[in-house]
Amino acid sequence: MAEQQKLRLGVNIDHVATVRNARGGQYPDPLRAAKIAEKAGADGITAHLREDRRHISDADIEGLMDVLSVPLNFEMAATDEMQKIALRHQPHAVCIVPEKREERTTEGGLDVAREENRLAHFIAPLRDAGCRVSIFIAADQRQIEAANRIGAEVIELHTGAYCDAYAEGRFDEAQEELRRLQEMATMAHGLGLEVHAGHGLTYDTVSPVAAFPEVRELNIGHFLIGEAIFLGLEPAIAEMRRLMDEARS
Repeated sequence: MAEQQKLRLGVNIDHVATVRNARGGQYPDPLRAAKIAEKAGADGITAHLREDRRHISDADIEGLMDVLSVPLNFEMAATDEMQKIALRHQPHAVCIVPEKREERTTEGGLDVAREENRLAHFIAPLRDAGCRVSIFIAADQRQIEAANRIGAEVIELHTGAYCDAYAEGRFDEAQEELRRLQEMATMAHGLGLEVHAGHGLTYDTVSPVAAFPEVRELNIGHFLIGEAIFLGLEPAIAEMRRLMDEARS
């Protein structure tokens, strides 16, 4: 059993940029959102620079590196272009995610087992530059073992299947997904990997995952930006922080 430690909250600001880009122009500003998130209790900021630049832009990444006082978790696909950008900025953390142009959001985890040799060579320069490398994967033993073999320091478990089952009222399936997440978090921790989790988490689904002692960080974005429409961004994040701390206590 892992020692109970404070659970970190990474706030993903991608969808502030989605709203900005819907009309063009400069508002709402993702950098302003990042600073508000810091004030509200975020321990880090996550931003995904996609190949098609559908939300976060290159200028956003540059700005975040300049203004943040908490670590930046730079989400990216395993492409030469993104590797060069990450090596230029050298953020605190780099999270490698799968990416398809036609998807609305990241669907499923990276198939590390199928691309083990390529990914091992891809992440080596990032590690050498001092970036903590995380791999976004499904709660699957083969993928976790492969992530460990390629030299990743961190895995982020995809919580989407659990959250979708809960949202659709398939509560038995949600419980089964939770069981799998817990089992795989324990296994990854036993291998010496730091365990993060995220994707689709809400006020209704965060507490069981936050209670896993092996999980050190949750990354949450879309739901918080949606709630900010009704509550304001700072109160929305503060409530998520409260629920996480309560689950951990």
